[in-house]
Amino acid sequence: MIPETIIYKLLKFMLVGTGGTIIDFGITFFLKEKVKINKYFANSIGYMCAATSNYIFTRIWAFDNTNPDILKQYFIFVTISIIGLGLMNLFIWIFHEKFKINFYVAKVLALLIVLVWTFSAHYKITFS
Repeated sequence: MIPETIIYKLLKFMLVGTGGTIIDFGITFFLKEKVKINKYFANSIGYMCAATSNYIFTRIWAFDNTNPDILKQYFIFVTISIIGLGLMNLFIWIFHEKFKINFYVAKVLALLIVLVWTFSAHYKITFS
């Protein structure tokens, strides 16, 4: 049985992530479709912008964290996010290039998979 506090934090984390997803997809779409940069580079920029926004709201609201060492904590958060980015790009590549799934559908599938990694890592490491 999963403790109620973990479920509550996961739900808050997912709400923060929803906002981050809007930022991520918006920036990715703009850079890929309008600016015409490489889709994986556009994805990386969108993902990292969302990660920064997510750090702020995850720290303050989802995990109600008051660790005074914000710089160290942000570095850990970004490190986990970079690993998540690598996983995102890997899964997008697999779904999009190998299985010929639409890029944005592949991104949603990858996001759902990487959600498990990021929440677990932030719960156990960043905000423990």
